[in-house]
Amino acid sequence: MAKKELTASEKMLALHNLQKIDTKIDKIQTLKGELPMEVEDLEDELAGLNTRMTKIEGEVKEVSDELNTREQSIKTSNELISKYEKQMDNVKNSREFDALTKEVGMQKLEIQLAEKKIRQAHENLENKKTYFEESKLKVADVDEQLKEKKEELERITKETDEEEKTLLAKSEKARGKVEESLLKGYDRIRKAYKDGLAVVSVERDSCGGCHATIPPQVQIDIDDQKKMTICEHCGRILVPDFEVVKAI
Repeated sequence: MAKKELTASEKMLALHNLQKIDTKIDKIQTLKGELPMEVEDLEDELAGLNTRMTKIEGEVKEVSDELNTREQSIKTSNELISKYEKQMDNVKNSREFDALTKEVGMQKLEIQLAEKKIRQAHENLENKKTYFEESKLKVADVDEQLKEKKEELERITKETDEEEKTLLAKSEKARGKVEESLLKGYDRIRKAYKDGLAVVSVERDSCGGCHATIPPQVQIDIDDQKKMTICEHCGRILVPDFEVVKAI
């Protein structure tokens, strides 16, 4: 059996009912606000901070290892200096003495260089430790913010979840009563406006969406429900101000 063609009045009412339901869903989404995005952003920030701290820990270990190597180098150079100085007491000629003196001088230069590198490493280490502690405090702060946002989102979701599920089911059912071509237009218009209003009534001789003045004859046509009417200014679908909405 062919599907019964809806009258203009029935199409208007079906769209009006759908808009009423979708507007309630929109209000719930507005209540949740930016919380889901804020939670996601905080989670990303926290992950980045933890990655940074792991990197700093690795760098601290590298600097600590460098310090140990430099200190061992100084110890080795001092041992060599002590060894060469003892050998200088038993040299047989000036050439051996000069060679040992040169070795002692080289080891002292090695010590000076190692000490300079140690000072630089200590300064670097202190900077990294300070940075690590700052990052640690930042992690604690972000973690606390994330906890608060999650709790707020969970509370709002808990309060509205059941209602939203019911409304979504009603919206899906209401969509089944609207022609496919009208649905496409309805969805397109909803996406075009932040308020999500695709179907509006005339309020005080004006479009309920853009508030542009609606001519008297057009208002009569809308009230007669003989044909679908579009606001020539904003493109929204104009319907009568239904006082009783048919239950979906």
